[in-house]
Amino acid sequence: MSDPIRHDIIIEPKGAWVAFQWKELWQYRELLRFLTVRDIKVRYKQTVLGGLWAILQPFMSMVVFTIFFGMLAKIPSDGLPYPIFVYTALLPWQFFSNGISNAGNSLVASSHLISKVYFPRIIIPAASLGAGLLDFLIAFSILIVMMLYYGIFPGAGIFLMPILIVGVAIAALGVGMILSAMNVAYRDFRYVIPFLVQFWLFATPVIYPASIIPENWRWLINLNPMAGLISAFRSSLLNTPIPWNDLVVSGAVITGLFILGIAYFTRMERRFADII
Repeated sequence: MSDPIRHDIIIEPKGAWVAFQWKELWQYRELLRFLTVRDIKVRYKQTVLGGLWAILQPFMSMVVFTIFFGMLAKIPSDGLPYPIFVYTALLPWQFFSNGISNAGNSLVASSHLISKVYFPRIIIPAASLGAGLLDFLIAFSILIVMMLYYGIFPGAGIFLMPILIVGVAIAALGVGMILSAMNVAYRDFRYVIPFLVQFWLFATPVIYPASIIPENWRWLINLNPMAGLISAFRSSLLNTPIPWNDLVVSGAVITGLFILGIAYFTRMERRFADII
């Protein structure tokens, strides 16, 4: 009888700043899928409205913004009906904001896993984006109804939308990795995340168009990675000119944030099991 085949896993120490191990992440892809499904089930388990919460959150926000900013404050909307103008921006924004909030708290919430078994820790914040993507797809159905109601049909820019969604996910993961690592090291940082999300909303052209910002200050708002993404997302669906310059700047900032997030997360990862 032949000897059983042995499978040895060698865990080697990493330096402070190293290239991310993409091959290792691929080897644990089933764990990523399992944690994503788990987060989705937990999100909707024992809820009265279930998936309707994914619709109510952006829809009610749209109603409030329409009343106070569209009707009372008379904020322009580039010639578009204000409800669909703001709702189209709320979809990617809430995917992003919920993503960084969930990712920022994900490591602390999964401390029982981190302290017991080895796996690439980045899987935890990455898996937390799965439920947000499902919410996005559910809430998108209301946008289709609104577009039919207002008689607005997308043009060729609609083919850009999947790339923009991937860009939002990468931006959320980049910021989420930084916040999750900082939340492990400094537990009071979880109180900073909601404040950061609220401030970031008003620094992003969600309730107002980027066109109202003076040209000499446009570069400043484009340093916000979500500014160009949301403007382009709105344009791709509502058939208005796509702000390519803004999108290019946002893409560069997102790339830098993602690289910074991986570098910082990898540097802090070796300490997670000790301090969590």
